[in-house]
Amino acid sequence: MIWIQLAVLILLILVGARMKGVGLGVMGAVGLLIFSLGFGLKPTTPPIDVMLIILSVVTAAAALQAAGGMDYMVSIAEKILRKNPNHITWLGPLVTYTFTLVAGTAHIIYSLLPIIAEVATKKRVRPERPLSISVIAAHMAITASPISAATVALTALLAPKGYELTHILIVAIPATIIGVLAGALVANRQGKDLMKDPEFLERLKDPEFVKLLDGDPADQKAEKIFSTESKRSVYVFLLAVFSVVVFAAMPALRPSFLTDGKMQAMRMVEMIELLMLAAAAAIVFVSKIPATKVSQSSIFRSGGEAVVCIFGVAWMSDTYLQAHMPFFETHLSAFVTEHPWTFAIALFVMSILLFSQAATVRALMPLGIALGIPAPALIAMFPAVNGDFVIPSYPTLVAAMGFDRTGTTRIGRFLVNHSFMPSGLTTVTVTIAVGFLIAAIVL
Repeated sequence: MIWIQLAVLILLILVGARMKGVGLGVMGAVGLLIFSLGFGLKPTTPPIDVMLIILSVVTAAAALQAAGGMDYMVSIAEKILRKNPNHITWLGPLVTYTFTLVAGTAHIIYSLLPIIAEVATKKRVRPERPLSISVIAAHMAITASPISAATVALTALLAPKGYELTHILIVAIPATIIGVLAGALVANRQGKDLMKDPEFLERLKDPEFVKLLDGDPADQKAEKIFSTESKRSVYVFLLAVFSVVVFAAMPALRPSFLTDGKMQAMRMVEMIELLMLAAAAAIVFVSKIPATKVSQSSIFRSGGEAVVCIFGVAWMSDTYLQAHMPFFETHLSAFVTEHPWTFAIALFVMSILLFSQAATVRALMPLGIALGIPAPALIAMFPAVNGDFVIPSYPTLVAAMGFDRTGTTRIGRFLVNHSFMPSGLTTVTVTIAVGFLIAAIVL
């Protein structure tokens, strides 16, 4: 029966992933109905903490977008990239990594990808190189951002074990940066140099194609002027992100309350929620935008979809895992405890199916905890949830391919041999290896 239920779970995940949007969430709910009504499994508690954290962070990021702060941040990145075109394969991923790290979402890079593609093309650098690793870098930064849905989900799960947000960040940030640099090294050697690519040289014979590549100098846009209010919104958001890190690093700064006869500091779950919602309120005030504009932003819509997806698919997965935990503990515990790195493979494969780092964390990390895998090992393996690039249908990958006017960033004949695979596999592998090394030293 356990295998039939597993087949149902995987089938519904695949169907939900193909539906996109809230598909994972609603199909997760369908699966839970099947488990409870058809198989008699008792539903577990839904992941309320994770959902509320995501909603609060998304609200703050949406307020930043509505106030024009996101555009202001992108304009800064554009200046950096255009001033250093020769190093676009290195600067591109570092910029997308930094912006995702701060914003907590990879969706911010949609405005950066066309800039990276344009700078590379005009310098005759093969656009596939900076575009592929820039997308991978943004995805990796999700597992290093203090306010991303995936990171806060792992924080909530490891808190009972005595591990806080700072324990995750002290491993994840340096490990992912080193992994991204390794991926950039691979990407920098990917494919033929643009001016030695026979296909590209043939297309250069078309004057219209050349004009499309380089554009008309007369069409260069004037530098956009940003209001003081939009700049202030960025400062408020950055202060909120910094505050999250500070309160995580120094629990003594959090308010304490008498609980069961002893003083206990407020959990980081509540601190993140309060800080992010307060930041959203402050942004609305300093930027003088209508509060209704926040809920109309694309980030808020995407965040709402993420909440629904985690609600359904994590609830379904958790119900299945908890119902059969004795089986998993009996058959897997000894092996996985002795070889904890093998759990990273499970995380990677699950993330390919779920297309969501946060959903993967919430669906599978409880199993790792139950199997007795040490928290430092789980933190080291955390970046393994970045397998969403394997099937090249994730929006950031599709966007990167669309912005490459040379056609070098593409899907291969066998689907998985696409432009993002070499740098993606390298980055994830190196990050996990470095993560284990750092965790062994500092945790």
